[in-house]
Amino acid sequence: MGAGMDPRSVKNTTQAREIVEQSGHSYVKVGLFDMDGVMRGKYMSREKFLSALDKGFGFCDVVLGWDVKDQLYDNASYTGWHTGYPDAHVRILPASCRELPLEDNMLFFLCEFSGQAELICPRATLRRVIDKAKKMGLDIFSGFEYEFFLFNETPHSIREKKYQDIQPMTPSEFGYSVIRNSAESETYHSILKLSEDMDFRLEALHEETGPGVLEAAIAYGDALESADKAALFKTFIKILLQKQNKMATFMAKWSPDYPGQSGHIHLSVKDKKGHALFYDASQPDNMSETMGYFVAGQQKLMPEFLAMIAPTINSYRRLIPGFWAPTEASVGVDNRTSAIRIIPGSEASQRLEYRIAAADANPYVILAAVIASGLWGIENKAKIDSMVTGSAYDQEFPDHLKLPETLWDAAQQFKKSKVARGYFGDAFVDHFAASREWEEREFRKHISQWELERYFEII
Repeated sequence: MGAGMDPRSVKNTTQAREIVEQSGHSYVKVGLFDMDGVMRGKYMSREKFLSALDKGFGFCDVVLGWDVKDQLYDNASYTGWHTGYPDAHVRILPASCRELPLEDNMLFFLCEFSGQAELICPRATLRRVIDKAKKMGLDIFSGFEYEFFLFNETPHSIREKKYQDIQPMTPSEFGYSVIRNSAESETYHSILKLSEDMDFRLEALHEETGPGVLEAAIAYGDALESADKAALFKTFIKILLQKQNKMATFMAKWSPDYPGQSGHIHLSVKDKKGHALFYDASQPDNMSETMGYFVAGQQKLMPEFLAMIAPTINSYRRLIPGFWAPTEASVGVDNRTSAIRIIPGSEASQRLEYRIAAADANPYVILAAVIASGLWGIENKAKIDSMVTGSAYDQEFPDHLKLPETLWDAAQQFKKSKVARGYFGDAFVDHFAASREWEEREFRKHISQWELERYFEII
């Protein structure tokens, strides 16, 4: 490869070295994702980066041992004061090479924890699940859809306002509005351009129903790459908007007045010859036996895996009836009230939509749960239970399909799950469950405005 090579054509360390040497930049940016799907990283001098390409480098393992507010877990199974927070080994992923258009086209590379930390690294956990699928002769394809609210606020102003009376980018409900997306076309076009420039290209972007809420569908593709693109999208869209003195939130539910923010996942499976394994024209809804097994596994394991799917306190604010979010492990054909929506189509389009997923989930962690539960269904020839017709909110479900109602309860089920330990390993299950228990205990320390208004004078 000669001068001016495309960063997205880089596949190995030799090519990564070449493009960095040719770039003209003195520094390279590197990033990796923590347990909550938050990117942590730094600038590295070109010399240090080139020396780390083959052998990796050390990155303080505290990023696996703290929460989104940089508060240290007191119950961490992997790292803590008892270990002294040493460096964990990190490998650079050459094929993740991208230019950063918001930083004078400086080069950027994703990294992944290796060594002992690899056992709890979210991206490595997903990769292990995908490797299992490949050993079963399966190639997994997926795509993420995100709803996210935009505000005419900055990180400073939103804190000064204590997150109250904040101004959405646009007022009121106006779903699919051409007026809104035309009036705000500069913001829309900047999102579209960044998504193309950084190779997390969008298939669609539109105004959703609610003040300042957009929905973006990220292009479908290889499962591991789709998680990378989802994680990069969430990170760099926030950066783009903050540079415009705006903010984006991917909270599951930021206001009781509006529906929550979904992070739906579309998924299909092919064999090694490229044949679609979810499609069978001879069956009702074109749903193959394999698809039935896969969906049934997802349904049966959803309660056990919910901590990976709904990983924050706020996740459970969204999972209430009547707000376009499922409350049980329900399955339906082209039914948007169900947790899993079977989408009948052609051989190319037959797929499932994992609708319980919210925008706040770590893309690597939730996709690992979505795929692993489906693989378990195939391995165990699971059968779909209680297929929904009509509104899932109006139906009664057996107890084994009811979902935990709090993050604490979800963490307890996850910790006890033998299937989770089989697919993700004891190290990941113990550490991730402990991190969710920490999140719940931190929440319990909080005194809410609701409590003050309800009890301060009267009780």
